Amino acid sequence: MYSGSCLCGQVQIEVHGAIDSIIHCHCSKCRKNSGTAFATNGFVNADEFQIVQGAQALGHYETSPGKVRHFCATCASPVYSSNASDPSRLRLRLGILDSDITERPVSHNFVTSKANWEDLDAPLPRYDAHEPGR
Repeated sequence: MYSGSCLCGQVQIEVHGAIDSIIHCHCSKCRKNSGTAFATNGFVNADEFQIVQGAQALGHYETSPGKVRHFCATCASPVYSSNASDPSRLRLRLGILDSDITERPVSHNFVTSKANWEDLDAPLPRYDAHEPGR
């Protein structure tokens, strides 16, 4: 089982199954929705997904007919997306998870749409906390 929560903690979720087809999506919609260079998403079975707290705090936005993004209306954390053409699966934003996961991403998608400042192969320094001098 995986558990997760939004930034303010009002929305709490559980996934009682595997996460499938994890991707880093660089499309402009995912970049705008996440405010970052890409969003990491994975599919979960709808019947294995549960909002254990804060369902009333969820807001939603229909990005195109039948495609809905669900987010915490208080802190704006993206939680999942649903698609009317495939109601058996939900696309989970993996940043919402508090649990470590065993599955791993399989690809970077929409790389031709990636932010021009994103260098997928940059050998950047890595720190356990803030960069030195911050």
